[in-house]
Amino acid sequence: MSLSIPKEVFTFFNKLEKNNDRDWFNEHKPEFKAIEAKMKKAYNYLGEMMSAYDQIEKIKIFRIYRDVRFSKNKLPYKTHFGGSFARKKPELRGGYYLHIQPNNESFIATGFWDPSKEDILRIRKEFEMDDSEMRAILNDKTFSATWGNFTGDELKTAPKGFDKEHPAIDLIRRKQFIFVKKYTDKEVLSDHFLDDVNDAFKNIKPFFNYMSDVLTTNLNGESIL
Repeated sequence: MSLSIPKEVFTFFNKLEKNNDRDWFNEHKPEFKAIEAKMKKAYNYLGEMMSAYDQIEKIKIFRIYRDVRFSKNKLPYKTHFGGSFARKKPELRGGYYLHIQPNNESFIATGFWDPSKEDILRIRKEFEMDDSEMRAILNDKTFSATWGNFTGDELKTAPKGFDKEHPAIDLIRRKQFIFVKKYTDKEVLSDHFLDDVNDAFKNIKPFFNYMSDVLTTNLNGESIL
């Protein structure tokens, strides 16, 4: 039987948004804990489905408490659930993220949020040498219909050591390699939402397979593991 996201998640977060203080939260903490337990089951259920086509090393559901030490926003609590699904390292690269937030702010994301300087250089060198495989993945009908194109930060011009006129400069100047898919509240609360998310994550595999191959080999295609 498929699990679904409980509708009380949105109800609770909408109330918390209007009462984001410790007194209110402590008063309603039992309600939150009951919802959190259901959400943990949903994240773990999704992780089990994903294990049919990927090696998920760790599922992490982030705490509701905000770190306000270095933030201008001093509200103590998040008004969303966020959880990540880490792939088996070092041979499998990339990660998955599921974000549940009311008012049509839910989304899933995949890819590379904060690649190291070494990884970015290796990826750029690959695109400089041959971008055809990456283009084929991005242009695939199923992939494109699910994920569209890259989002995330990019340089305004060519990085140092690369030709700004290179045909793959649109790929080379990227600093992040992220794909995002958004969902409405109605979609999140549907009975098949987690199945839809699982299908979307499954469709990212060609990209992950390609990037994992690039990041575990040198420019000669020799393994560096």
